[in-house]
Amino acid sequence: MTASLIRAVDPAFLGIVLISLKVTLTAVGCAGLVGFPLGAALALGRFPGRSLLIVVTNAFMGLPPVVAGLAVFLLLSRSGPFGGLGLLFTPGAMMVAQFVLVLPIIVALTRQTIEDLWLEYRDQLTSMGADRLRAIPTLLWDARFSLVTTLLAGLGRASAEVGAILIVGGNIAGFTRTMTTAIALETSKGDLPLALGLGAVLMSLTFAINGLAYAVSRLGARYAG
Repeated sequence: MTASLIRAVDPAFLGIVLISLKVTLTAVGCAGLVGFPLGAALALGRFPGRSLLIVVTNAFMGLPPVVAGLAVFLLLSRSGPFGGLGLLFTPGAMMVAQFVLVLPIIVALTRQTIEDLWLEYRDQLTSMGADRLRAIPTLLWDARFSLVTTLLAGLGRASAEVGAILIVGGNIAGFTRTMTTAIALETSKGDLPLALGLGAVLMSLTFAINGLAYAVSRLGARYAG
């Protein structure tokens, strides 16, 4: 227990936690900014190939992290189309990988939420002169509690990810080492106090995310009632 407490105030320990939070929160925030309008447009838009795009988006919700990591690695490697950016084995590359994993979740869940709301309020919105595209801002605002829960679902997915960020980040100490990759490394090295300390922080974060999601859903239900 004493060793765990010592680890908890160790600068390296805190650095790992901060890198994890920075990468995950940035990736999820960007995915939300892109995913919310895309999901709404996919819900209300009518264009050729829409059904196929919905199927592909739903399938990508279960995209294996190592496959996402490999794809991002190939894109950011020196021989890849974005190799000149120099992002490989940096926190930026890990953000891109987590963005790729989280975006389909946010788009798919947003599409379903907005589609359900459109079916419920279509007559009212149409009577006020709002067509499908003009209704998007109104529906996004009305769905704000559900969308926060969607964002938290993406946050939960990203915070527990290890395969993709290990491939594109390299698990470099003090630079790209996150809680999940550090737990895997320290466990293999036999440094259980550090692994357990990081695991406790990660579990606390998981419980906090789920608790916040539950609170937001309850608040949304109360507001709707």
